[in-house]
Amino acid sequence: MASPDTLKKSDPVSELHPAPDTVSPINDKFVELLMDRYLYTDDIRSNIISENLLPKGVLARLDAAYPQYSGIQESREFMFTGKHHYSGLKGFREIVAILEKNGIDIGHIAERELFIDVYRFLATKHVLNKIDWNDFENDSLFQLVMPQPGMIDSGVVNAYINAVSEEEKAQIVREHQKNTNPHDGNQLLNKPWYLNDAGEPVVLKGSQHKYPPCQLIFDKTTQSCFAFCTYCFRHAQVRGDEDMFAQDDIGEIHEYLKRHKEVTDVLITGGDAGHIPFGRLEKYITPILEDPELLHVKTLRLGSRALTFHPEMILQSDYDKFLDLFQKIYDHGVQVVWMAHISTPREVINPSAIAAIRRLKSRGVTIRSQSPIMNNISLFKDEDGKVDVDRSAQNWIDLGNVLGMLGVGFHSMYCARPTGEHHYFSAPLADILEIFNKVYRELPSVNRPSRYITMTSSAGKVSLIGATKINGRDAFVLKFNEARNMKWMDEVFFAEYDREENTIENLKPFDSDTYFYEEELEEIERTLAEQLQREFQKQN
Repeated sequence: MASPDTLKKSDPVSELHPAPDTVSPINDKFVELLMDRYLYTDDIRSNIISENLLPKGVLARLDAAYPQYSGIQESREFMFTGKHHYSGLKGFREIVAILEKNGIDIGHIAERELFIDVYRFLATKHVLNKIDWNDFENDSLFQLVMPQPGMIDSGVVNAYINAVSEEEKAQIVREHQKNTNPHDGNQLLNKPWYLNDAGEPVVLKGSQHKYPPCQLIFDKTTQSCFAFCTYCFRHAQVRGDEDMFAQDDIGEIHEYLKRHKEVTDVLITGGDAGHIPFGRLEKYITPILEDPELLHVKTLRLGSRALTFHPEMILQSDYDKFLDLFQKIYDHGVQVVWMAHISTPREVINPSAIAAIRRLKSRGVTIRSQSPIMNNISLFKDEDGKVDVDRSAQNWIDLGNVLGMLGVGFHSMYCARPTGEHHYFSAPLADILEIFNKVYRELPSVNRPSRYITMTSSAGKVSLIGATKINGRDAFVLKFNEARNMKWMDEVFFAEYDREENTIENLKPFDSDTYFYEEELEEIERTLAEQLQREFQKQN
């Protein structure tokens, strides 16, 4: 049997299957040492042992199959142990000080602090300790949570660095925030409303209902995250902009649902749904379980990165009441789906994430992962600055198989939305299509994404199906995965092939001045804007 140091990907899986414990020296003593390294409390250790959350066979198989990503047998001491979260400029500077104390200089401090002024900053000790600080510049998680030089335009950076006062800096930040497109895709048009029993309009200020089957809830308690992604698509929420979505009255949600039987899924998001207090979650779900007028609601989705940013929360006994509630929901025939956002195998091949995943699944929770393919994080370039298709695809192929090994569904991959510093994270659609095609054909069907790669616009989620030739000319093949008019999903349509374009919405229609849906979309958007303005005026 091969040792962990000599085992290669080409070794037959059958060699591993009969006795994965023999692949790697993982035994009870090893697991004890692993828990020591992660500084688990007695409470968490007790839960891990009594609930079998870290089976030796799972640890051994993951570590042997994917040593290049695994944190299971790492032995380096963690640098970040003093606190759970590092927030804002103060937290960022604390991180820099700890790194400098350990001989690590990340540089570009002023430029990184400009990014924090524009978008905010938050990181957990868990994700910071997952970064390979010996090679931080090439580490995906470093790119994911730490501001990077080049994210913000050099002209803005230079003006900020050369500003002579704090007020001048603040003005530069405010001006740049205006250009960050925080509500891309006309999200403000998605606020739903209804007439109450008195005939008065009620606008749900913390909700979106764009696609018939699914209603989004931005609860007032889920406006923050456990760590902030540098590509954040919801920076208006975590920044606290005046036009953010924030739902206060839970009863409004139930009243709206009673009037909209087409809604089958309720998605609590933010920010991060993992922040919702138990009492508020219980108030949302109890009527759905007990009121016959809400029988049409079949699924509760929770959009959260807690599994990879703060998994220890799920391992604590304080979280048991949530687990009991999830079990109750499941036992009442309502599906509980934890919508995780996992971009790289390294995020989950560590004991905390593995144990948290297994603990949720043991209480009836379905876990599915959806994540964007982002330059510098899960899409990589070669030495010449060109997209490295093979390396990028392999990241997602390995991720799909790792998720399968952990019983997590691979829900979807999608393109960077045109918000924030889109230029830094995006790549040509032609390259992304090539990457996705390789991922799709090399993964087994049960581990593939559930749909073709998509990109969101006001019209809906458009899938990039492929490329073809029409009368000798190259064209992209497109199809809606969700749409403002769901009948649009029945159509396949074409766009001119553009080797450099990175945004589906910017592609030109093939052999036409407009796409088939554009006239109707304009009418839908105009009607929604007029209705919302009218109902807001009545309500206020």
